[in-house]
Amino acid sequence: MKSLAVLLVLLVLTGAAFAATPSAPPPGRTIPCKEIILGTKWPYIGNRQPEQRYRIVLGAVSVPPAYMPQVEGPEPGAWPYWRKSGLVVKAGAGPVTVSVAPAARGRAAIEWGNAGHGPFNSIRLARCANGSGGYAYAGGFSLRSPSACVPLIFRVGSRSETVRFGVGRRC
Repeated sequence: MKSLAVLLVLLVLTGAAFAATPSAPPPGRTIPCKEIILGTKWPYIGNRQPEQRYRIVLGAVSVPPAYMPQVEGPEPGAWPYWRKSGLVVKAGAGPVTVSVAPAARGRAAIEWGNAGHGPFNSIRLARCANGSGGYAYAGGFSLRSPSACVPLIFRVGSRSETVRFGVGRRC
């Protein structure tokens, strides 16, 4: 009987802790090719100023710079801060999976594509047509606070790489 009482107390405490946790984003979404906003040259570097250049990850994805100083917000909701920043995938590459590292999932989430269903812990960009250019997707980072160092894990086939993004502050 005593062990049943202990179990009930643990269940109540676990439920209370879960209820007090801010809403987590859904686990993920596949972004179809129809959500590409435009075709561009590859490799895409974005800006000629070195500190604002996009970075190439796994030879397949062009990602925002390491430091992005401006953040929008606060807005009402679970994710009050936002940093818009596009993403470019090499034509024919993929599929590409982008995930917020597990340790950062309570602080940051991501969204790319045009559907407005996010933010998410993870997205999967479908493989879109072969060619020599790249395909751009609108989106960016959602944050619980005005700044964060956000580690994202990029996967293409069996290869993966973790890339850090200073959103509102440097990593």
